[in-house]
Amino acid sequence: MKSPFSRFFGSSEKQGQDEIVDQPQNHLEEVVNIAIDKIVPNRYQPRTVFDEDKIEELARTIHTHGVIQPIVIRKMEDDKYEIIAGERRFRAMSKLQWSEVPAIVRNLNDKETASIALIENLQREELTAIEEAVAYQKLLKLHEITQEALAQRLGKGQSTVANKLRLLKLPEEVQQAIMKKDLSERHARALMQIKEKEVQIELMNTSIENHWNVKQIEERVEEILNPPSKEIKTAPKAKRKAISKDVRIALNTIKHSLSMVTKSGISIKTEEEDTEDFYQITVKIPKKKS
Repeated sequence: MKSPFSRFFGSSEKQGQDEIVDQPQNHLEEVVNIAIDKIVPNRYQPRTVFDEDKIEELARTIHTHGVIQPIVIRKMEDDKYEIIAGERRFRAMSKLQWSEVPAIVRNLNDKETASIALIENLQREELTAIEEAVAYQKLLKLHEITQEALAQRLGKGQSTVANKLRLLKLPEEVQQAIMKKDLSERHARALMQIKEKEVQIELMNTSIENHWNVKQIEERVEEILNPPSKEIKTAPKAKRKAISKDVRIALNTIKHSLSMVTKSGISIKTEEEDTEDFYQITVKIPKKKS
């Protein structure tokens, strides 16, 4: 008989969403009490942030009504048991200082254990976008399937899976802010348009400090990507008048002649004026030799 995971993550591309992956293998599984100090957390647990207030709330509910659903564990070496599903319940019972917890023991391998832990958490809404992305990434690696195949088996759109995975390309500082819920997923998507990691981090810090909404951070990103053009005003250049070759020759000839007169010992005075229509050269020759 195939395990739930061989059916869910098998080679067939046509399996539907109605195959429940964490269903009991049969309806007669025995619930046993296991010493709480023999139970260890799931090494494949995608959830890295546990809301302590909600754990406290769950502990109060368990104290009042008991455990409605036992946790699921598997036998490990050294007489230890690893949690497959139900770590929040385990943490709540630990807070109540229970010595034993009700559990169902299953014989699952590492791949099946990891898959259950990942999918059980994906079915909940408390996961952050980064934790969800990490879960997708691990499932893709575990089962060596495409994003499209994973999306089909989880009943999600391929774009949803792809967009979550892109978040893992953000700097670690940004990912941590999402994990702590200091930054929303939509804020993070706006940051992804910028390529420079330093700019992403700086803009993230500014957004958090100033409590920017998504529109504000999108506008700032747009300003960075498309800065307004600056018009530099310069003083108008003086128009240079074109001088024909013949005019230049004439001017040079006159100046050369005047230079020869000066060398002969006659002290002459000249004044030049450049008008719109002509050059004017005024020559003053004294009547008496100086």
